[in-house]
Amino acid sequence: MGFAIQKTLSLLFLIVIGLLLKSKLKSKDHKQAVKTLILTIALPTVIFSALMKLHVQPSLLVLPLLVILFNLIFLVLLNFTLPLYGIKKGSPEIRTYMMLFPSLAPGLSCFPFITAYLGEETLAKAALADVGNKVSVLFLSYMLAMHWFYKYNKHVKHNRKDKIKSLLLDMVNEPINLVMLGALTLLTFNVFLEDLPLFLQDSITLLGNLMTPLILLFIGIAVIFNPAQFKSIGKLLFFRSGMIFCLSALLVAVAPGMSESAILLAVVLPQSACSFWPFAHINLVEIMERKQQEATGGEITPIFNGTLATNILAFSLPFSTLVILGIFSFSHVSPVAFTDATNLLLIGVCFIGVSILPGIYNLLTVKKKSRSGVKKRILVAIRKRDV
Repeated sequence: MGFAIQKTLSLLFLIVIGLLLKSKLKSKDHKQAVKTLILTIALPTVIFSALMKLHVQPSLLVLPLLVILFNLIFLVLLNFTLPLYGIKKGSPEIRTYMMLFPSLAPGLSCFPFITAYLGEETLAKAALADVGNKVSVLFLSYMLAMHWFYKYNKHVKHNRKDKIKSLLLDMVNEPINLVMLGALTLLTFNVFLEDLPLFLQDSITLLGNLMTPLILLFIGIAVIFNPAQFKSIGKLLFFRSGMIFCLSALLVAVAPGMSESAILLAVVLPQSACSFWPFAHINLVEIMERKQQEATGGEITPIFNGTLATNILAFSLPFSTLVILGIFSFSHVSPVAFTDATNLLLIGVCFIGVSILPGIYNLLTVKKKSRSGVKKRILVAIRKRDV
């Protein structure tokens, strides 16, 4: 069994263990404890470690900029396309999808395959590109979540200055943002991870190793099975993947001369699973909603659907890993399958086509039932006339 497949199975097995723990960790306090460990210790440590390892070459700075551009373009596209799939505009569901779908979690779903198939040099470029993703999911997504909270809860007292001050204070108070600020400060003085005392390096490594198992266990523990919701999420994940293939085709077309490894990186990195970090912002907004409701006793417009967010995370990981594994597997059989812009565009269109098949089937079923109902009414009318 190949390394990449073993890695995928090990990640999925941790989710299964989380599912088995559901009966032992039933209360909200149990789930909140796991979530707190992730958001205050594991995630901040991983971010700090990743930033402190960066030795950036100026020519590679275009990579994070491209990822930020991808996030912004995809966010705009989702605003116009999700309503076509029956997601009501202005609903908590569409805002949840718009928070999670542009985000990427390459560390869980993509980096192991890049290492196995493309090597460590390409992995280093992927890690640098992921800095742009971190800027998007940590800062831009946070600002968007706060904007929606105040927009749809205008009775929450604040003025423009207070709003900006509150946003800045909330950002500074979050452990993730604090460690980013600390890491960037150290980097400005040319202090990298290897320059820290060995005991600190070991502690950071040990704490960072907690992130992947904790996140996967939490997904298994928190996921709530809803067949209708999983069906809806599944078709939208096909749509997400198809749109990403089309965007990758556009990049390959406008940037000729890219190496095969660079093209594959541009194809597989955006196919990563949805990130856990926007989920952290969703959780923060839900805490703000509860506090506001307890303080005023008034109605609060829900901004996000927390259960939907959890299920998106749970479903996107296996979906993305299967897509990425398929890309690398077929690339070994046919090198041009995922390196030619035309092929990528066709694959994207096919994925989007799969996403709309359930809607077409439902439409045809409704029409068939309607025709059947009309025929029955005609037959009944004929029988009554004959009588």
